[in-house]
Amino acid sequence: MTSNTEKVRVRVYSTTYCGYCRMAEDLLDKRGIAYETVDVTHDQATRAWLVENADGRRTVPVIFIDERPIGGYQELARLAARGGLDGLGGTAQAA
Repeated sequence: MTSNTEKVRVRVYSTTYCGYCRMAEDLLDKRGIAYETVDVTHDQATRAWLVENADGRRTVPVIFIDERPIGGYQELARLAARGGLDGLGGTAQAA
């Protein structure tokens, strides 16, 4: 888990039953990228916030990097394939 003094650069909004969410977390884990997981399974307020702040996206995962939504698992995988996650390394741990 990241400490309060560390700025979380990657945040994954997910649900407990989402396979793509687990795939996104696995990709981040394998690359050693620290991230925070926000479970929205039963949190309608956070889901509403997510739709408003993630370009209308209604599905999970929604991944934010440096507080900007980059999309879901497929967008994360494409970003990783072209080196866009380089420099985000650290000890990967889910909150």
